[in-house]
Amino acid sequence: MSASLSRLVRVSAPCLGPGKNRYLHKIRTQVPLSTTRRHCSPPPVKESFLFRLRPCIVSVGYRSVCSVASRTVSSKRYFCVGSSEIERNKMPEAPRPFQRLPRTVKPLHYNLSLVPDFDTFTFKGEESVRIEVNEATDKIVLNAVDLSLVMAQVSGENIAPQNSRNIEMSEADRTATLKFDSPIAKGTHTLDIVFNGQITDEMTGLYRSKYVNEKGQDAYAFVTQFEATDARKCFPCWDEPALKATFDISLVVPKDRVALSNMPIKSEEPKGQLVKYTFETTPIMSTYLVAVVIGEYDYVEDRSSDGVLVRVYTPKGKKEQGLFALEVATKVLPYYKEYFNIAYPLPKIDLIAIADFGAGAMENWGLVTYRETTLLVDPQNTSAASKQNIALVVGHELAHQWFGNLVTMEWWTHLWLNEGYATFVEFLCVNYIFPEYDIWTQFVNDSYIRALELDSLNNSHPIEVPVENPAEIDEIFDEISYNKGASIIRMLHHYIGEEDFRKGMNAYLTKHQYKNTFTEDLWEALGEASKKPVGQVMSTWTQQMGFPQISVSSTPLGEGKGAKLTVAQSKFTADGSLASGDYKWMIPISISTSRNPGKEVVSTVLTERTSEILVPDVKETDWIKVNPGTIGFYRTKYSAEMLMQFVPAITNKTLPPLDRLGLIDDLFAMVKAGHTSTVETLKFLQAFEDETDFNVWLSISNILVRLSQLLGNTPYRNGYEQYTKKLLSKVYARLGWNSRSGETHLDTLLRSLILSRMALLDDDLTIKEARSRVESHVKGDTVLVADLRSACYRTVLRAGGQQEFDTLLKLYRATDLHEEKDRISRSLGSANDVKLLKQVLEFAMSDEVRTQDKVFVIVSASVNCKGRDLAWDFFKDNWPKINKIFKGYLLTRLVKHLTENFTSEERALEVEAFFQEHSAPGTERTVQQAIETIRLNAKWLQRDSAALAAYLT
Repeated sequence: MSASLSRLVRVSAPCLGPGKNRYLHKIRTQVPLSTTRRHCSPPPVKESFLFRLRPCIVSVGYRSVCSVASRTVSSKRYFCVGSSEIERNKMPEAPRPFQRLPRTVKPLHYNLSLVPDFDTFTFKGEESVRIEVNEATDKIVLNAVDLSLVMAQVSGENIAPQNSRNIEMSEADRTATLKFDSPIAKGTHTLDIVFNGQITDEMTGLYRSKYVNEKGQDAYAFVTQFEATDARKCFPCWDEPALKATFDISLVVPKDRVALSNMPIKSEEPKGQLVKYTFETTPIMSTYLVAVVIGEYDYVEDRSSDGVLVRVYTPKGKKEQGLFALEVATKVLPYYKEYFNIAYPLPKIDLIAIADFGAGAMENWGLVTYRETTLLVDPQNTSAASKQNIALVVGHELAHQWFGNLVTMEWWTHLWLNEGYATFVEFLCVNYIFPEYDIWTQFVNDSYIRALELDSLNNSHPIEVPVENPAEIDEIFDEISYNKGASIIRMLHHYIGEEDFRKGMNAYLTKHQYKNTFTEDLWEALGEASKKPVGQVMSTWTQQMGFPQISVSSTPLGEGKGAKLTVAQSKFTADGSLASGDYKWMIPISISTSRNPGKEVVSTVLTERTSEILVPDVKETDWIKVNPGTIGFYRTKYSAEMLMQFVPAITNKTLPPLDRLGLIDDLFAMVKAGHTSTVETLKFLQAFEDETDFNVWLSISNILVRLSQLLGNTPYRNGYEQYTKKLLSKVYARLGWNSRSGETHLDTLLRSLILSRMALLDDDLTIKEARSRVESHVKGDTVLVADLRSACYRTVLRAGGQQEFDTLLKLYRATDLHEEKDRISRSLGSANDVKLLKQVLEFAMSDEVRTQDKVFVIVSASVNCKGRDLAWDFFKDNWPKINKIFKGYLLTRLVKHLTENFTSEERALEVEAFFQEHSAPGTERTVQQAIETIRLNAKWLQRDSAALAAYLT
């Protein structure tokens, strides 16, 4: 699934102003699993406790700690973090332990027919499944939910046909149990099922997506979204990733509709006003990758240089908006073919824009579904940032065609194998296609830093998190699985080198194609290719949560002898406390110096808690940079003397951009953890007043936004506003509002970034210019450049009132471009008037805003300091409705962004109490992370408040 969902929640904050163990492998693959709790030795209890046969793994060279697993004891929930336990107040729990499907029966091939009804929003289905019975049984258990099973019959060469005497549906287990009068003999048989279902608007299973057609009429498309566990909403199936099968799919649809599935159409059979489309047989694949789309679409097509037919499907009349994605896709496929040394295995691939879509995109094999904003490009109305994001998302989903689809994780515990790797590879391919994007520098802001922030919390989780009930899966579609996963793969890529990395990837994909894998399989392949202890090194990064802090001090050895670095590793904690537990990593360490900033003079692996490293050929005045290129997944804490040696190199820009960026982000992390003061960092940032690099400014901007959230409701808010204006003044003056000849893609992004910051600072010149441009745009005199629209919309609304609000709503209602609707609706939260912010929240829940977008409109108000309490109260008051319409990713994102910016213990207690009383399955970890963050904010503000007040007033 797309990494872009987390990108979708980036709302600028208008706050200023208001090695595999074969024995375990055998257990995991051959033993039917009962419960899936991981034993973490909580306090003793009287009742018996079942747990999955998956103990804490111990690898050579370190002790793997339990990390975040949990169980309920009495009225408490215990979280195992490191080797210590943190007692948390109990969150709502599932009433019974989860069981995976029994392995007595497994599917081999599905023959599936669906007949949807566009009038009643229902569908009829029939399936004939070739099954393998491993031991005689009188019942078959498979997944089904929200379906009506009319009939089930089993037949075969050696058994007489028999109908199920009883079909028992379990809503709690999301299963159907088919019971038979006599045992079904061991062997290969056929299971026939007739079933019916509803086509809802919930964006899961087989659902309906509403749009306005070319005639101006309301119309619907029928779309599937099955990841993680919603294929069972469309057809009875063995809905686990390891239970792969092949599929023959047929659809009976109105003849004026386009019908798509994973494979090309094999035959068409007219049936009056309907047509039956039968598709070619799929490769062996997991149920979550099956896909169907039925609706009215145009398309553009081309063939990649390696002969794959690529089509991009768009709403009717908008096929030109698919040309950019088509260009990207036709270049990506041959790039991946060469990179993996394995051809794309299907004859075609379709990319299709869906009006209502909960995630950013979904990698269904051969039929990739996208939000309109992550696929369509309107040359006049799409910003440079949006085009770049589309390239990344297309690259991400097509990477999954190999890594995820061809080779699939065995269970959701290994989700990061799909998402972390695809996130890494999307940057590889975009760097190849669009080198002008400097995308690997952007990766540090986009993925690496965000993963570090989340992973510093006590309530983080390991990359390889033990997933129990499928209800927990949504919680791990987060920065750890995607961004930490991608970051440690980037670190590994650097450690073993490009050639061995590619060789190992080919070996991994070739050996396991059409099969399922564990994390250890990947380490085995890369270790064999590189002859390095990949499994030993990388298991320290995947099986324990968190990451190290490298503390560095330097001792000169005299002229010509260089310097001796003393480096010590410890677990970095967001609150600055000493972590309990036996944390230790094997850390690839690189070092550069001012003598040759682009060259690594030392490259080693830190295996001990403390080591000494000799750095040759440096003087006392030279800077020494640990982690050049910001590749290692750790924080670096320098001595004060070493840190100050960087200042001249920052000012004259001889320190490379990635190192300037990493340096300030590490320093800010130390501020939040209480290792240094916020004031000292504000002073240090002044060295960047003449900075010209977009990526460095993006990192600075993220710091400024974070501080604005912290300080937005303090008496010295205005002083911080003046500080920010001064820091931005030179780059603002240099860039201006209009692009110049010879400007680069990054210049465009930088202008948009700086103006977006200025939009929230009540700057008179910015307000005047923004008003002029918006007025001209509204009148139709001059089209406002897409890259400036968000900044201008926010500026005029923040400085205006009801009239400006109504003007933006008019623009919203007049456009049919989803990107423009997004831009406008996410700007509404910038309003300064509380009455307007109440209108924003009401608008968010209205029928004018698609369900997939409501969350981000609410968030736009909540990140405004004037709207923070308002949005939280709105959430609580409307909880029944919100809990009903938001599921999975959308609900977890809403909870996160509504709560994590509070700055008081009282709010922490309030959030904690609310979610103890209101069940929100799938959000438990997110709630704990938010509560922890609130308390960190409160301590931070209390710690630095007096010094900030003195400095800013």
